[in-house]
Amino acid sequence: MSIFYENRLPQEAEFSDLFESTGWNQEYHLSSRELFAAISESWQVVSAYDGSRLVGFGRVVSDGVLHAMIYDLIVDQADQGKGIGGEILARLVMSCQKAGIRDIQLFCAKDRQTFYERRGFRPRSADAPGMEYAEAARKPDTTLNSQTIGRT
Repeated sequence: MSIFYENRLPQEAEFSDLFESTGWNQEYHLSSRELFAAISESWQVVSAYDGSRLVGFGRVVSDGVLHAMIYDLIVDQADQGKGIGGEILARLVMSCQKAGIRDIQLFCAKDRQTFYERRGFRPRSADAPGMEYAEAARKPDTTLNSQTIGRT
């Protein structure tokens, strides 16, 4: 196995296939175009390849100064346990550290907490700041326009 890592976006179809392999899209119901649009605006990405096959991916969304959030750390099921996820995570964290980002957080897939704890992450306490919008799955209200945004 000769894995190489690149700081570039994978092709739309190959990312879609990798994302679909996680089962996460059963909740989101995103097209391959929507998935690609989501990763295209990332602050940093790492794609892992075995030859020409995408076997892993991770990304950071950040303001580049204070906050960074790691999303979509995915390793193809057939390639898990080979250190690929740890290497992707290390590269993403190193990018944040080099930029001087002070707050690095991540979304943790179900039952993967131990993986991240072994690499320096810890769960946020129950009284830590942060909330999730309860109606995130709702379709956006397309009647809003630039004149109504920001008004209270």
